[in-house]
Amino acid sequence: MRYDTLAQMLTLGNIRAGNKMIVMETCSGLVLGAMMERMGGFGSIIQLYPGDGPVRVATACFGFPKSFLSGLYEFPLNKVDSLLNGTFSAEMLSSESKDSTPTEKSNGALEEKQTSEQDNEDSMAEAPGNNHPEEHETMEIVSQEEPEYKEPKERGSKKDYVQEKQRRQEEQRKRHLEAAALLNERNADGLIVASRFHPTPLLLSLLDFVAPSRPFVVYCQYKEPLLECYTKLRERGGVINLRLSETWLRNYQVLPDRSHPKLLMSGGGGYLLSGFTVVLDNVRVDPSLKSSTSTLESPKAEEPAPKKQKCMESGS
Repeated sequence: MRYDTLAQMLTLGNIRAGNKMIVMETCSGLVLGAMMERMGGFGSIIQLYPGDGPVRVATACFGFPKSFLSGLYEFPLNKVDSLLNGTFSAEMLSSESKDSTPTEKSNGALEEKQTSEQDNEDSMAEAPGNNHPEEHETMEIVSQEEPEYKEPKERGSKKDYVQEKQRRQEEQRKRHLEAAALLNERNADGLIVASRFHPTPLLLSLLDFVAPSRPFVVYCQYKEPLLECYTKLRERGGVINLRLSETWLRNYQVLPDRSHPKLLMSGGGGYLLSGFTVVLDNVRVDPSLKSSTSTLESPKAEEPAPKKQKCMESGS
């Protein structure tokens, strides 16, 4: 993603302090960090992420204070459908956290077995090359005594690790519930999508969480997915001022009597689909109203008889 494309996304999305924004991005947290910098720690940002957790490598490079992170929420992308259907509950998050703990414990046991096997192999490899029996005896004594002293320390460290992990899981579950409550209000001030996934299903599902008369911006490296998204939005309705644009940038060399465009320039900065949300008109017209309108419009279709006679007389 080029910097001019990112600037246009922030401008078209009306990113400012005090907003309640929804972002779905797979750019290692670059778009998220730019939004946080523009909002200045005021407002709230709900980040939707695929997989096990959000990736914020680029966001950490911004060096934001802790006050900026208080308004940052994350929510798993695979739970969006349950929110839309009204079947989301806190038990779904707790069941996921319970399912993840046994796998991590088994992974830890496998790692311990692998390390113990490696230690045994190293000790067996070093045994034939020893020419000093006294040193070998002392090493055996130390190796026998070390596990007795290390066992309580290892047990204590494991308990601390498990407690810290449970605490983090509980905090994450609370943050997910807070993000779900914010999304259920369905009054977000904007939507930003910049991911490697196809934008059409993402945008059609996430637009339900955005309030009317609010902007949305979708970034894609290619034009064809955004064209399909454009046609789907026109068929669906509920959006206005749809615009598909391509970002274009050229650097100039500015010197006395030597100002000209540079020969080397970026070939393309991607495509942006932007627009505004409006209220969907889902009210169906009753058949009785249609019949009444047809009866009202029927006299207008035919001219009255006196008027026809006057036209005939004037023509004759």
